[in-house]
Amino acid sequence: MDLSQYAELFLAESREHLSACNQLLLEWERNPASPEPVGGLFRAVHTIKGMAATMGYGRVADLSHRMENLLDHLRRSGRAPADEIIQMLFRATDALEKAVGLAVAGREREADLAVLAEIDRAALQAKPAPQPSGLARHFKESEPPGSPESPSLPDASAASAAPPGSVRLVEVVIRPEAPLKGGRAMLVVRKLQTLGTVHRVQPAAAAFESDDFDGRFVCELETARPAADIEAAVRSVGDVEGVTFGGGTDESQVSPAESAGGGRTRHIRVDLRRLDTLMDLIGELVTERGRLNDVAARWVGQDPEIDEVAIQISRLSADLQNEIILARMTPVWQVFDRFPRLVRDVARQLDKQVSFRVEGKEIELDREILDALGDPLVHLLRNAVDHGIEPPAERKRHKKDPEGEIVLAAVRERSSVAISISDDGRGIDRTKILEKAKREGVVGPHVESLSDDQLLRVLARPGFSTAESVTSVSGRGVGIDVAMTRIRALGGSIEIRTEPGKGTAFVLRLPVTLAIVRALIAAVGQERYALPLTYVAETVEFGTVPLTTMEGRDAIVLRDRVVPLVDLRKLLGTNGGAPAPPPRRPVIVLEMGERRAGIVVDGMLSQQEIVVKGFDAPQGTLPVFSGATIMGDGVPALILDSAGLV
Repeated sequence: MDLSQYAELFLAESREHLSACNQLLLEWERNPASPEPVGGLFRAVHTIKGMAATMGYGRVADLSHRMENLLDHLRRSGRAPADEIIQMLFRATDALEKAVGLAVAGREREADLAVLAEIDRAALQAKPAPQPSGLARHFKESEPPGSPESPSLPDASAASAAPPGSVRLVEVVIRPEAPLKGGRAMLVVRKLQTLGTVHRVQPAAAAFESDDFDGRFVCELETARPAADIEAAVRSVGDVEGVTFGGGTDESQVSPAESAGGGRTRHIRVDLRRLDTLMDLIGELVTERGRLNDVAARWVGQDPEIDEVAIQISRLSADLQNEIILARMTPVWQVFDRFPRLVRDVARQLDKQVSFRVEGKEIELDREILDALGDPLVHLLRNAVDHGIEPPAERKRHKKDPEGEIVLAAVRERSSVAISISDDGRGIDRTKILEKAKREGVVGPHVESLSDDQLLRVLARPGFSTAESVTSVSGRGVGIDVAMTRIRALGGSIEIRTEPGKGTAFVLRLPVTLAIVRALIAAVGQERYALPLTYVAETVEFGTVPLTTMEGRDAIVLRDRVVPLVDLRKLLGTNGGAPAPPPRRPVIVLEMGERRAGIVVDGMLSQQEIVVKGFDAPQGTLPVFSGATIMGDGVPALILDSAGLV
């Protein structure tokens, strides 16, 4: 059996346990006297060791084994660890994470294991003194079998011994929570082959690779070794829940809990590329569904069967589409869980005290969006620690808690998700930003103040930084720029709120999914444009609401609120053969957080689901398009970027 096919599964499982290690170390650092973190660390590292040994990754197994020894000594001692031990365990966890990645890539020999010497020294110092009970057990085990105090082991061994060359039926059950059950079962079979000849493995070894393999199998072993030796050999593989001899495979041996297992929710790991392929296929199906509906509309009243089939196919494809989208949805904690360690490391590097809190970890996003969200959040969090949170001495002078706070929160807003990064630091000095922006020519000399929107645009300019010098944390002016560019590419937006002395908050608004969205199809001249409904608040008719101006722009007054207008005809330069605009034109009101804008179009054609395709805009194209789609008649239409219009 080729274990290399389990490499990706090993990597995924190991990353989960390493993430748990970081969380537990952070908890232990905050509360060194607590016994729970060390127990959780021991179990996580022990699991990684077992998986690495199963896969044959010797250096990973050795490093995790040394860490396990140290954690075991610390667990047994019951004493709070010194800060140096905690920091060394952080470094060991980092080394283990790198070693795991190199092992899966086939470059395990490149792993830097310099931390092993530190681990061994710490383990030697932390090793508890021998306990009397341990000595007693030692002398008890060293007594001859025939001593009066010894149990009747010879009789038990004789009862379980087998005649030379006899065949035993061996049933093995791998622990339900064990990772890599198939690989573990194959190791058990190989271990049994060292004791004798293995016959008739049921289910067959090929079934070990199946997702349905539950970790239970039976084989015939021809050997002269006693049952105790066989059981010891099997259990030495690890993650073995039970070993029985002479049992059969009939249904009477299955426990009621196992036989009722059909009602349990079952989970399997699926390669993300398969989900991406499914999404691409359902996207093509949605496009063809639109064409079918157009054809059916032309046959209305002529052939009711065509209309009935079109409705049925639309319903089935919509159900299939929803199920695939749900399968791609992933809770944000899978990305958020790595940030407490990041914030802690940056804070220590800058000699700051920072409390980090995460809210809304259960909120779900499309996996594609979640994967792309990591880098922008890293930049914003590093900025919050570096520029936002003040040093402890400065916070004390301003009557603040020496420990600053950063909150990363996710909340659901209608058909979008808002992710905020807020701190209780010094806030952004608008005057200082304005002066630097004037010196660098970012804004004109006549500008007297910066609104939140203007402030964000200045901060997001490539190369603009408020840092006095370049450090390993900041100063190159790429953080906000990278975050805004990536979020805009995802069809989202960024807002900023800041108050001097109180802190700063960045709010990222993102669609829940990217691939297929519901959109409003609008007409401008002879062209059609798609506007995702995610940020559409309402529609009104131009001319039926009061008109005004706002900073030199046309605007409407909607429920006592001024909403600036964007005339798409003027913005896109639609002319030359285009029909004259109708006398009463619709206005699509977009709302992104506190910002609103009214988009004036010639007409609204329909609402429909569209498949978002990548769009490489030619040089000089206005930055108001986020993609393209194929309409039901096969003609492409551009998708408008709400963030670029508001």
